[in-house]
This record gives sequence, structure tokens and C-alpha cells, in this order.
Amino acid sequence: MYKILVVDDEEMIRKLICKYAEFEGHSVCEAVNGMDAVIKASNESFDIIIMDIMMPELDGFSASREIRKTSPVPIIMLSARGEEYDKINAFEIGIDDYVVKPFSPKELMLRVDAIMKRVKTASKQEENKNEIVSLANGGLVADLTARIVYIDGKRIDMSPKEYELFFYMLKNKNIALSRDKLLSDVWGYDFFGDDRTLDTHIKILRKSLGKYSDFIVTIRGLGYRFEEK
Repeated sequence: MYKILVVDDEEMIRKLICKYAEFEGHSVCEAVNGMDAVIKASNESFDIIIMDIMMPELDGFSASREIRKTSPVPIIMLSARGEEYDKINAFEIGIDDYVVKPFSPKELMLRVDAIMKRVKTASKQEENKNEIVSLANGGLVADLTARIVYIDGKRIDMSPKEYELFFYMLKNKNIALSRDKLLSDVWGYDFFGDDRTLDTHIKILRKSLGKYSDFIVTIRGLGYRFEEK
């Protein structure tokens, strides 16, 4: 089904993930540290990478940055720490998902399926004609098909998840969106949903939007709404 690169310096964790991945019918390759992962990712094509953060030679953050220079391959980050700082750091460099140890291998495989489903959907959408949304008299422009955002004529960079969240909210402008619905529709799952993950991405997205950050309105006790001020 999918070709997966599993990166972790702990052999027991690698073998556990590989066992479940292979049981699901996936092809698996292992890397023992970040440097090994960068080399393997440059020599082979993978559908998705599962990467630990704390590793010798090159940590997961640094390895992901190097891989991102040449490949948009989805990356799931594994970490024994669940602090918001680590999650923000991961999402800002374009990580697709963040899983805190200890984790359920079955849940991890479901997250892999959810991410790959979104990747396939995005690929199909790119084949269609560009859909452009212009707000604030042209001050905020989004090309939904090309995944490009401009603020006052200047192109801004966003992580893959920021684009997905932002474009989803644009398409549902002026509609109150619950946290559960955002997690289900944007992340592709619901019972894995974590309000903190959503709130962290909203914080990053607001930062990227700069002076238009107040277009994202917090609805206390429910979720968020995107509206043009």
C-alpha cells in the first residue's frame, strides 16, 4: 500500500512500528538516526515518514528540515514530550502530525491512512482550475489550488497543515466551526482529535496572517469562525 520510512534510534520501537505497518500491508524501511533518514530519503522515494525527535547525530527536527528542502513527503513526528513548544516547532517546519509516546501502533497506522487520504485528495484538486479567493480589497489573496497566499502582494509561507486549515476555513467563511468538525474534516479523524493540537495550529495560522489574524474569531465553548473584518 504505502512505502514508509521509520526513523528511531530505539530498535524496539522501530520493530514495533514495522510489525504493525507490515501487517497492514505496507512496505517499510528503517533508519537508526536523523542522518541515516536524510540519506535514505535522498536516495529513495517514500510515501510517508515516521520520525522520532530525540536521536543521536541529527535530531528529528533537523532531519525533517533537511528532507523538506527537497521533498514534500508527509512526516509524522514521534516524541516523548508533549509540550506546546515542541508541537509548534514541529508544525512550523511542516510536520503533518505529532504523536506523543507512549502511543498505540494501531492508532499510528490510522493516522498514516488519514494523512495519505488527504494527500491523494489534494493531488486531485491540483488538477482542477485554480480557485482564487480575494479578501480585504485584495490585501489577503489565496490561490486554493496552487496553495499560495499573499498578504499585501507579498507571498507568505505556511506549513502544509496551515494551508489545509486556512483554506478549509476560507471555504466555510462566516460559518461557526466546532473543534470536533475542524479536527474531523481537516485532520481526517475525530476520536484522535486533540483540542490542543487544533488551538496550536490556530495560533500559528494567526501569526502567519499578521494584521489579518483577527479574521479568525474564537467562539467560546465551540470553536472558530473565519470572517472578513
